[in-house]
Amino acid sequence: MSSMAAVIGGVASHAYTCSKKAVVALTTNTATELGRFGIRVNCVSPAGVATSVTTSCAGLSEEAFEEAMGRVANLKGVAFKEEDIANAVLYLASDDSRYMSGHNLVVVDGGSSIVNPPFEDFSGFSDEQNFV
Repeated sequence: MSSMAAVIGGVASHAYTCSKKAVVALTTNTATELGRFGIRVNCVSPAGVATSVTTSCAGLSEEAFEEAMGRVANLKGVAFKEEDIANAVLYLASDDSRYMSGHNLVVVDGGSSIVNPPFEDFSGFSDEQNFV
Protein backbone atom coordinates (compact mmCIF):
# COMPACT_ATOMS: atom_id res chain seq x y z
CA MET A 1 0.00 0.00 0.00
CA SER A 2 1.46 3.29 -1.09
CA SER A 3 -0.15 6.73 -1.09
CA MET A 4 -1.07 9.60 -3.33
CA ALA A 5 1.90 11.29 -1.62
CA ALA A 6 4.16 9.06 -3.75
CA VAL A 7 2.99 10.74 -6.95
CA ILE A 8 2.11 14.30 -5.91
CA GLY A 9 4.72 16.43 -4.20
CA GLY A 10 4.01 18.51 -1.14
CA VAL A 11 1.08 16.63 0.36
CA ALA A 12 2.92 15.01 3.27
CA SER A 13 6.18 15.06 5.20
CA HIS A 14 9.46 14.07 3.55
CA ALA A 15 9.72 10.86 5.57
CA TYR A 16 6.18 9.76 4.72
CA THR A 17 6.57 10.65 1.04
CA CYS A 18 9.89 8.79 0.75
CA SER A 19 8.51 5.68 2.42
CA LYS A 20 5.50 5.61 0.09
CA LYS A 21 7.63 6.28 -3.01
CA ALA A 22 9.81 3.36 -1.89
CA VAL A 23 6.75 1.07 -1.98
CA VAL A 24 6.17 2.04 -5.63
CA ALA A 25 9.84 1.36 -6.49
CA LEU A 26 9.73 -1.97 -4.66
CA THR A 27 6.56 -2.87 -6.56
CA THR A 28 8.11 -2.30 -9.99
CA ASN A 29 11.38 -3.97 -9.08
CA THR A 30 9.72 -7.00 -7.50
CA ALA A 31 7.31 -7.33 -10.43
CA THR A 32 10.29 -7.36 -12.78
CA GLU A 33 12.03 -10.01 -10.72
CA LEU A 34 9.02 -12.28 -10.15
CA GLY A 35 7.17 -11.95 -13.45
CA ARG A 36 9.12 -14.83 -14.99
CA PHE A 37 7.49 -17.08 -12.39
CA GLY A 38 3.99 -15.83 -13.19
CA ILE A 39 3.80 -13.78 -10.00
CA ARG A 40 2.10 -10.40 -10.30
CA VAL A 41 3.05 -7.52 -8.02
CA ASN A 42 1.00 -4.30 -7.88
CA CYS A 43 0.29 -1.55 -5.38
CA VAL A 44 -2.43 0.97 -4.64
CA SER A 45 -1.79 4.67 -3.96
CA PRO A 46 -5.04 6.09 -2.61
CA ALA A 47 -5.82 9.57 -1.39
CA GLY A 48 -6.39 10.17 2.29
CA VAL A 49 -9.39 8.38 3.71
CA ALA A 50 -11.03 9.15 7.04
CA THR A 51 -9.83 6.54 9.50
CA SER A 52 -9.16 6.78 13.21
CA VAL A 53 -5.45 7.27 12.47
CA THR A 54 -5.80 9.94 9.79
CA THR A 55 -8.45 11.92 11.62
CA SER A 56 -6.49 11.89 14.90
CA CYS A 57 -3.27 12.95 13.13
CA ALA A 58 -5.14 15.77 11.41
CA GLY A 59 -7.10 16.71 14.52
CA LEU A 60 -10.34 16.61 12.56
CA SER A 61 -13.60 14.72 12.84
CA GLU A 62 -14.37 12.09 10.21
CA GLU A 63 -16.83 14.44 8.53
CA ALA A 64 -14.35 17.36 8.51
CA PHE A 65 -11.61 15.13 7.10
CA GLU A 66 -13.90 13.84 4.33
CA GLU A 67 -14.89 17.42 3.53
CA ALA A 68 -11.25 18.52 3.36
CA MET A 69 -10.31 15.66 1.05
CA GLY A 70 -13.43 16.28 -1.02
CA ARG A 71 -12.33 19.87 -1.65
CA VAL A 72 -9.22 18.68 -3.51
CA ALA A 73 -10.90 15.78 -5.33
CA ASN A 74 -12.13 16.29 -8.87
CA LEU A 75 -15.00 13.82 -8.35
CA LYS A 76 -17.75 15.59 -6.44
CA GLY A 77 -20.73 14.16 -4.59
CA VAL A 78 -18.96 10.98 -3.51
CA ALA A 79 -17.38 10.44 -0.10
CA PHE A 80 -14.18 8.37 -0.21
CA LYS A 81 -14.44 5.35 2.09
CA GLU A 82 -12.11 2.55 3.19
CA GLU A 83 -14.12 0.03 1.16
CA ASP A 84 -13.17 1.93 -2.01
CA ILE A 85 -9.54 1.05 -1.34
CA ALA A 86 -10.49 -2.53 -0.47
CA ASN A 87 -12.34 -2.86 -3.79
CA ALA A 88 -9.30 -1.63 -5.71
CA VAL A 89 -7.10 -4.17 -3.92
CA LEU A 90 -9.64 -6.93 -4.61
CA TYR A 91 -9.59 -5.98 -8.30
CA LEU A 92 -5.79 -6.27 -8.41
CA ALA A 93 -5.97 -9.64 -6.66
CA SER A 94 -8.67 -10.95 -9.01
CA ASP A 95 -8.42 -12.62 -12.41
CA ASP A 96 -9.86 -9.42 -13.91
CA SER A 97 -6.38 -7.93 -13.61
CA ARG A 98 -4.49 -11.09 -14.55
CA TYR A 99 -2.23 -9.31 -17.04
CA MET A 100 -1.36 -6.37 -14.78
CA SER A 101 1.96 -6.38 -12.99
CA GLY A 102 4.23 -3.64 -11.73
CA HIS A 103 1.31 -1.23 -11.70
CA ASN A 104 0.70 1.54 -9.19
CA LEU A 105 -3.05 2.06 -9.09
CA VAL A 106 -3.32 5.79 -8.37
CA VAL A 107 -6.90 6.22 -9.50
CA VAL A 108 -8.34 5.64 -6.02
CA ASP A 109 -8.16 9.37 -5.35
CA GLY A 110 -11.36 10.96 -6.63
CA GLY A 111 -9.37 12.57 -9.42
CA SER A 112 -7.11 14.53 -7.03
CA SER A 113 -3.97 13.52 -8.90
CA ILE A 114 -5.20 14.93 -12.21
CA VAL A 115 -6.23 18.46 -11.26
CA ASN A 116 -3.38 20.17 -9.35
CA PRO A 117 -5.31 20.36 -6.07
CA PRO A 118 -4.71 23.21 -3.63
CA PHE A 119 -3.42 21.14 -0.70
CA GLU A 120 -2.15 24.26 1.04
CA ASP A 121 -5.78 25.28 1.56
CA PHE A 122 -6.31 22.61 4.23
CA SER A 123 -7.17 24.36 7.44
CA GLY A 124 -6.33 22.40 10.54
CA PHE A 125 -3.26 20.69 9.11
CA SER A 126 0.27 21.66 10.06
CA ASP A 127 3.42 20.92 8.08
CA GLU A 128 4.36 18.20 10.56
CA GLN A 129 1.12 16.26 10.13
CA ASN A 130 0.54 13.59 7.51
CA PHE A 131 -2.94 13.73 6.09
CA VAL A 132 -2.63 11.58 3.00
